[in-house]
Amino acid sequence: MNIIGTRGVPAAHGGFETFADYLSRYLVTKGWTVNVYCQDSNGSFQDGVQDMWEGVGRTHFQAKRNGPLGTMEFDLKCVKHVLTQPGVDLVLGYNTAVFCVLERLKRRRIIMNMDGIEWKRSKWGGAAKVWFFMNELIGANLAHVAIADHPEIAKHVQARSFKAPIMIPYGSDAITQANPACLAKYGVESGKYLVSIARIEPENSILELVQGAASLPAGFKAVILGKFDIENDYHNVVKAAGGESVVFPGAIYDPSIVQALRFHARAYLHGHQVGGTNPSLVEALGAGNAVLAHDNRFNRWTAGADQFYFSNAAGAALQMQTICRAENALLVAQQAARRRHQETFQWHQILGAYEDVLKRELLISMQK
Repeated sequence: MNIIGTRGVPAAHGGFETFADYLSRYLVTKGWTVNVYCQDSNGSFQDGVQDMWEGVGRTHFQAKRNGPLGTMEFDLKCVKHVLTQPGVDLVLGYNTAVFCVLERLKRRRIIMNMDGIEWKRSKWGGAAKVWFFMNELIGANLAHVAIADHPEIAKHVQARSFKAPIMIPYGSDAITQANPACLAKYGVESGKYLVSIARIEPENSILELVQGAASLPAGFKAVILGKFDIENDYHNVVKAAGGESVVFPGAIYDPSIVQALRFHARAYLHGHQVGGTNPSLVEALGAGNAVLAHDNRFNRWTAGADQFYFSNAAGAALQMQTICRAENALLVAQQAARRRHQETFQWHQILGAYEDVLKRELLISMQK
């Protein structure tokens, strides 16, 4: 089987890359032959070069352009190449679903993860939103199987498709320990800070969370991880709103440090307003974090009823004070996080569900 739509494996970027990493290695242990398309950004490989990693086949392609155009160029190269490969195709994301017409013309079986509602994100301009909306419609109807990672995404896709999607959420490992040695570097103590790990964007409610953190009780801090750009007006407003109780360490890519900052936090701050089962929120549940999340249907389902929710900066401030002072409510939320993760977001559950779909589609393709 072939995996298209990520930067490749091993994972070094976002949620889809982590998922492709876990799924590809899992399938290899189950006897599958797996090919993952990888974007070569440093010129190490010529287009079409194939190699092996952890028993997983990799096919490398480069993009001459940067940004969204580079992503489109890479995706088109992958789709053209996969037409020559055996097996079924798992496409992660619908952002270039129009290219999958080529796969359908070759009568290939396509399974597509529909991701979030990309065209609703405020960061995109009009042309980009039209592109994403068009590709969402194409992907939902072009794929033989559309997979949604959240019940609300499944409803959204169902309203735009002639067939019902399958709901399979995202997964993560349970984190039961992490070295606290790195905390001193950021001026925080275990259990005495709240942490946010997200892109610094308006739709992630970063400003509201920073404003809310201004009223944290003495001795507590908020750690806001993420890359800041001095030329970005929103980033500058967020930075200006942070007082002594807010720490901005920048973007951190070392998994051990990120894991430690998440595990030792008193609570995880999750301001995402749009999307499905967000990987960072699932990882927080797996770390046993109490969660303060933006109050919407996506976060409510993922995190569960026993967590803390806010709609604006004032609400965030009030909930942060409760998290810092109400030990019983905090303990209930932490225990609920572990329970929710155990019941719904275990990797073996998620990967097994994907394998079942792949088996069925492979059998169909072999019967043609």
